[in-house]
Amino acid sequence: MEKTGKCPFHHGANVEAQHSVTNWWPKLLNLDILHQHDNKTNPYGQEFNYREEFKKLDLEAVKTDLKKLMTDSQDWWPADWGHYGGLMIRMAWHAAGTYRIADGRGGAGTGNLRFAPLNSWPDNTNLDKARRLLWPVKRKYGNQLSWADLFILAGNMAYESMGFKTYGFVGGREDIWHPEKDIYWGAEKEWLAKERYTDKDDEYSLENPLAAVQMGLIYVNPEGVNAQSNPLKTAQAMRVTFARMAMNDEETVALTAGGHTVGKAHGNGDASALGANPEGASIEQQGFGWANPKGNGNAENTVTSGLEGAWTTYPNQWNNTYFHLLLNHDWHLTKSPAGASQWEPIAIKEEDKPFDAHIAGVRRNPIMTDADMALKIDPAYRVISERFQQDPEYFAQVFAKAWFKLTHRDLGPKSRYLGADVPAEDLIWQDPIPAVDYTLTDAEIETLKATILNSGLTQTELINTAWDSARTYRGSDFRGGANGSRIRLAPQKNWEGNEPARLEKVLNKYAEIQASLSKKVSIADLIVLGGSAAIEKAAEKAGVSIKVPFAAGRGDATAEMTDVDSFAVLEPLHDGYRNWLKKDYAPEPENLLLDKTQLLGLTAPEMTVLIGGMRVLGTNYGGTKHGVLTENEGALTNDFFVNITDMNYSWQPVANNLYNIVERKTGKTKWTATRVDLIIGSNSILRAYAEVYAQDDNKGKFVKDFVNAWVKVMNADRYDLKS
Repeated sequence: MEKTGKCPFHHGANVEAQHSVTNWWPKLLNLDILHQHDNKTNPYGQEFNYREEFKKLDLEAVKTDLKKLMTDSQDWWPADWGHYGGLMIRMAWHAAGTYRIADGRGGAGTGNLRFAPLNSWPDNTNLDKARRLLWPVKRKYGNQLSWADLFILAGNMAYESMGFKTYGFVGGREDIWHPEKDIYWGAEKEWLAKERYTDKDDEYSLENPLAAVQMGLIYVNPEGVNAQSNPLKTAQAMRVTFARMAMNDEETVALTAGGHTVGKAHGNGDASALGANPEGASIEQQGFGWANPKGNGNAENTVTSGLEGAWTTYPNQWNNTYFHLLLNHDWHLTKSPAGASQWEPIAIKEEDKPFDAHIAGVRRNPIMTDADMALKIDPAYRVISERFQQDPEYFAQVFAKAWFKLTHRDLGPKSRYLGADVPAEDLIWQDPIPAVDYTLTDAEIETLKATILNSGLTQTELINTAWDSARTYRGSDFRGGANGSRIRLAPQKNWEGNEPARLEKVLNKYAEIQASLSKKVSIADLIVLGGSAAIEKAAEKAGVSIKVPFAAGRGDATAEMTDVDSFAVLEPLHDGYRNWLKKDYAPEPENLLLDKTQLLGLTAPEMTVLIGGMRVLGTNYGGTKHGVLTENEGALTNDFFVNITDMNYSWQPVANNLYNIVERKTGKTKWTATRVDLIIGSNSILRAYAEVYAQDDNKGKFVKDFVNAWVKVMNADRYDLKS
């Protein structure tokens, strides 16, 4: 029947989709990155506490159900060799494998594999089926088991049901309910494009913070760099990619081999004939993508990566044939039925071939990807591979820990771990911090504050040291923060952004204070308390009496507990709150500010009030006066907002990222400012916040809101204070 009815609504409702604000004004500062944790999309509401729900979970019952699921082959998506292990392991790997150390984003911690773009990446083809296979388990355990936890637990149980003992499992991952728009996956506009290298012949020139080599891949291209086979060049790409996933050479070899010990690649058909990915598929597909018109569209006709075949002789059980086949056979480059490049053995015994995954009694050649061949041909990888071949028990131990690291790296410190299967061992990548055995009374806190304020340290020195200690926190992977006082240790004590000379002076004084105490309080607590005391003093100068909430309990990490190389990625290269850039960068300073603000877990109003307060407190890096829009520096006044919104001034650019604020009446320069300062008055949303704090009746609100935002940063890593 022809559709003739008129549209029942005005098309103006679609204008936003067709012409968004950023389409009209592409250079507009986009604050959406600060709204990504908006809980309005969460169907559970603010009262729901997933961590408390998980504590009620019968974990052993879930594990039993998952193991049963592995061999309960469903007609709508039959299991290879009657076992879903390979599929579930790939799902867990791809959920976790997006993690990158540069900004801590990605990883399995949010269940983001359910949403675009990840649910439709080429490398995630047919993982939509794995998630649907898990739905009965999720439905049964409901609120007590997040999708994020289920993805990883399913991978673990897949291995255990095939005879491998995993290192452990940790719960506590809380699902998100909308796509994460704050994660930069690359600038490419097409899947599998490669535009993230300054030198396309140099894999080490991969753009930060990215780890995967191409848009839509989890790590490297299985056919080789740019789909051109070259195992030595692929080895170079693997080193870069896995290092950016926090893995060394031994872990890289173990993960590649352990991941390919079970399961198979799928490419028995025409990849170009597949239907649209889940986000682009028609409505009747109900969230499924990549519909395959060949045969029954699955089982022996499945097309996923395009490669076709298993890596080992016994792909449905943990075994030691991977290195035996890889190292003891010669391999030649050939094509899969889907036309993808893959390696197959030149000569192999019939009994060393794996059986077909779906056709009984038929054996097939094993295959290797270019990444597998890299383990054989790259000299360093070859040495590790030979050791693993000779010592399967050692290989299993290394793989178990590497798999645990892969699937838990973004979960944060051990204090966040939940469940009966938490490993007892403290691992260096968990950034361990010793627990403290003291408490402080209110009277003791007040005495300590007085001692710090009378120590000879300036208000600015106290505030800056507390801020610099806490600003390393990343809500992406829960690393950094003031707890542990690693600002005392390498590499943090030497970072340019921490002003090492000033920092050494302050830390020496805190050490003296600590030594004089009858109750040994950690340096970490003293640093935060010193900042609190200084802010209270600054508020008093502004005529406002306020107590900055303080909770003792931070420990002091040691050098032995600190992986120097791992912490190097947390070094601040910019800090809009202290009006500092290490050098000029391609992104404008205000965009760098937004990125850092999002990692700190702050909202746009919190960012605004902190900047205004930090400026009048005189906390700029190196003591510069840019943006210090007050005659009363050091007092916690709302002067920054009063003056940034005052029309008695004009704003004139004088250099890159530098402006004069000029009195209209006299033509004299009153102050100087940076882009971060001026954006507060320029951006319509931020100006709206600034106007609130500039009001005469909101001086008290400004101080209160500043203190709340400050304490949020100081306590960002205090998981013991959170339910």
